[in-house]
Amino acid sequence: MTSGPQDPRSASVRAGAENTAISPWASQQIHDIVDELQRMNRRKASTFSGAILEASAFNILWRLWEGPRTLRELSVELELEQSTVNRQVNAAINHGYVERFAVEGSASKLLRPTEAGYVAFQHDGELRADRLRRVFADLAPGSPEALLHELRAYNDAYDRAVRAEGL
Repeated sequence: MTSGPQDPRSASVRAGAENTAISPWASQQIHDIVDELQRMNRRKASTFSGAILEASAFNILWRLWEGPRTLRELSVELELEQSTVNRQVNAAINHGYVERFAVEGSASKLLRPTEAGYVAFQHDGELRADRLRRVFADLAPGSPEALLHELRAYNDAYDRAVRAEGL
């Protein structure tokens, strides 16, 4: 004996519908922004046809392109645990893309790209730049300049919020 009409949706669908009522997002706009940021985040490990480097080696070489770094400096800049960066650096060293070298007066060895690392980074950087040129050509509405302006403003504001939280 039933007490009324049954909802034709399954219990899991009803539970999902109920969960949206208690969503952690303050608004649909916040939800949609988080969704777009998640889409961007999934692209950080994008593959490129003809690429030489793994994504982690590319990211390490990106930092080292600007100048030598210690393992600790890399871990801070990449926002990764030092053990993770150490593993990734060792893989890049084993592939011949990065080398350690001693600096007089410093207990820590520094890291720098090898010639092969420079060549691979330039090659893979051009693949990424080519993809971005194609994306920008199809970016409508909008412009690369506006995107850069808004991304920089967002990242600066995000960094200020994190610092204010004491993290």
